[in-house]
Amino acid sequence: MEGVGGDGPSTAAAALNQRRNEVSKLFQYYLDKSTPHALYRWIGTFVVVLVYALRVYYIQGFYIVSYGLGIYILNLLIGFLSPLVDPELEPSDGPSLPTKGSDEFKPFIRRLPEFKFWYAITKAFCIAFIMTFFSMFDVPVFWPILLCYWLVLFALTMKRQIMHMIKYKYIPFNIGKQTYKGKKPASSASSPRAD
Repeated sequence: MEGVGGDGPSTAAAALNQRRNEVSKLFQYYLDKSTPHALYRWIGTFVVVLVYALRVYYIQGFYIVSYGLGIYILNLLIGFLSPLVDPELEPSDGPSLPTKGSDEFKPFIRRLPEFKFWYAITKAFCIAFIMTFFSMFDVPVFWPILLCYWLVLFALTMKRQIMHMIKYKYIPFNIGKQTYKGKKPASSASSPRAD
């Protein structure tokens, strides 16, 4: 009867591990179902952002958490706006951005895809919201200085990113269907009008 007393903790741990796997699979199932619904996902994220902003506004604190959140979102935005293969850093034989008008069209492939960008932002705001319930994260700071520093950092970073876009001639957004505007047919341009 040696193993009778040792089964309790191991079966409880196995049951807990099985429950954790079930919850993880259910979460992944709903996450996968939400993938094609980008508009609704972003609306949900903006609701989470609004709830977080209202909480920080009414508490009048947690400015360091908000500043850290802003830096993280800026980092995600850079990944979202950057190409997968940066022609400035690594020339490759694979897909790259066209640098001349005569180059073959290659679609823009992001370093951070839209779904991962959305998921990371939503998760970051949820974690920041949870952090507002713990007073140890409420470090007293003069928030206008943090806001000014973040705005300067944002402006400099976006200027650098926009200069990169101009240099390598890419736009990280789809602006409708691209149409070909070729030459007009020669017969219609040179044919005389019948009076």
